[in-house]
Amino acid sequence: MDVDLTPKLPKNVFGGDGGSYQAWCPDDLGMLKRGNIGAAKLGLQKNGLALPRYSDSAKVAYVLQGNGVAGVVLPEKDEKVIGIRKGDAIALPFGAVTWWYNKEDTELIVLFLGDTSKGHKAGSFTDFYLTGTNGIFTGFSTEFVSRAWDVDESTVKALVGSQSGKGIVKLDGSIKLPEPKKEDRDRLVYNCEEAPLDVDIKNGGRVVVLNTKNLPLVAEIGLGADLVKLDGGAMCSPGFSCDSALQVTYIVSGSGRVQVVGVDGKRVLETTVKAGQLFIVPRFFVVSKICDPDGMSWFSIITTPDPIFTHLAGRTSVWKALSPAVLEASFKVSSEVEKKFRGTRTSDEIFFPPSK
Repeated sequence: MDVDLTPKLPKNVFGGDGGSYQAWCPDDLGMLKRGNIGAAKLGLQKNGLALPRYSDSAKVAYVLQGNGVAGVVLPEKDEKVIGIRKGDAIALPFGAVTWWYNKEDTELIVLFLGDTSKGHKAGSFTDFYLTGTNGIFTGFSTEFVSRAWDVDESTVKALVGSQSGKGIVKLDGSIKLPEPKKEDRDRLVYNCEEAPLDVDIKNGGRVVVLNTKNLPLVAEIGLGADLVKLDGGAMCSPGFSCDSALQVTYIVSGSGRVQVVGVDGKRVLETTVKAGQLFIVPRFFVVSKICDPDGMSWFSIITTPDPIFTHLAGRTSVWKALSPAVLEASFKVSSEVEKKFRGTRTSDEIFFPPSK
């Protein structure tokens, strides 16, 4: 497989006083195009509004920083106005219209990861804006807008020409947008920072998994996700997705080393990853990470709503399931070596604390 797996940072697409929109380019990160994955990041300053839009791709939105408000209109549904905060994962199926607003001093940063297999460009999201200089009103003639919405020509001119911003604008602080409703978060949002832990290993790490059980809407978008926090110096067991899924990983904080091994035992990636970088592990390739002393966390999507992983080290390792004779013959080692190999990591699962 001849493709560069080097982790990358996003590039600026557009922005202004209200905030910025960045995206990872499939020309720089080839696995985006090959895996039909899109990745982007929205940053909103105080009073920044990301204008209403819909996308050609189903996505998971993950709040990396700050607090804000999001409006979500699912197809043939009423608007849901939700308060969002760090750790929130939001499932956004095809056809969902969204807007995003930050009324706080701290920048609101939202990560978007999704499936572009039905999109216009493999590896990139294409957004369609309802308003602004690139909104749908600007493309239709005055006659069509007037007849479709039953308004006069002066109203059409106001609708088309009043908003001079593109994508993101900064509002006057006196403008009041809808207040969020607590009940609107139900079945739409799952906070990975506050959720019960699916894995918790002392001095090793913790995992929260996003799947159809805790957020049923992910079945509709066809993606699962997880938030992993690795303690300082700990290791994540070598493992692979055994259901033909890609794993798309964004480093939220910290840094560490990563190795990926592919076909014919070839090490296809060995590098240091840092906060803000994105990398993709191809189907069935084995990946392992060792974090630096300050720890590391990452948010990943997996291209199936209920992912299954096989680990190659630890108590649940596939090696533990194979019979001793098979291991001895396969490794061409003595029974003594096989017993030493099998006898390690009998209590550790997928995270291994640093050696004392």
